[in-house]
Amino acid sequence: MKYASEDQEGPAAEQTAGPAASAPEHSERRATGAGHPAAPHDEQQGTRNKVARSILDHGPSTAAELALRLELTQAAVRRHLDALAAEGVVEPREKRVYGTRGRGRPARAFALTDCGRDAFDQAYDQLATEALRWIAQSAGGGEKGEAAVAAFARARLAAQAEGYRKDVEAAEPEARTEALAKALTADGYAATARSAPNPQLGEQLCQHHCPVAHVAEQYPQLCEAETEVFSRLLGTHVQRLATIAHGDGVCTTFVPKAGAGKAAHRTPRTTKTTTASASTAGRNPA
Repeated sequence: MKYASEDQEGPAAEQTAGPAASAPEHSERRATGAGHPAAPHDEQQGTRNKVARSILDHGPSTAAELALRLELTQAAVRRHLDALAAEGVVEPREKRVYGTRGRGRPARAFALTDCGRDAFDQAYDQLATEALRWIAQSAGGGEKGEAAVAAFARARLAAQAEGYRKDVEAAEPEARTEALAKALTADGYAATARSAPNPQLGEQLCQHHCPVAHVAEQYPQLCEAETEVFSRLLGTHVQRLATIAHGDGVCTTFVPKAGAGKAAHRTPRTTKTTTASASTAGRNPA
């Protein structure tokens, strides 16, 4: 299932069902009047695509967070999430809570599955994988082959980084992670910058989409080269905490705050560390 871009979805994608619909369907859109015609299947699918796209852009999200972003009722969002889960596009996870957890059941966050990510724009995974396999075999395989793939990954990311360098260097030091996130977003990575669980230590660069995630599952050199590039662009040691390639909801890189000292290089206690070359990864905070 391929998703249409939001540019192709007309305003009708957000219309609600008419008086004959059930009460939740009638109130799907916030602050709308009565009397709209019944929403056909394609309009429902258009809204469902927006839900999936919002999860892609912002990472694992609760029904409440999605409802706020899309200006829908939580009941309507839950219906779309149920449909997407039935299609194998999203899956529920327990939302990670920092600090003391309050009473009641923990909120569930919904993340895209591999199938959900495939529905966007990962059409050339097989070609890329075969090309890297050829590079490794041509270099003799084994350690020489791995080194050849690593050299290719560094060369590819070095060229890509030159497009980001101007924006990053033009930003104030405290805003460079945000500048890098914006540059990555322009390249399709849906990146954001946010405070780390302990803001005094630093911040996190989060990539909610990775166009080469499936290839990186087999060739972690791609992730390693990307981490090295981030470090050079930001002028500081950075630490990869999680990657989509190893099953996490978001690629997360910890960027220490300038002047934070040795403590800035320690992983926040509540986050499970994952290196790009590890065979498994802890789940990324939702």
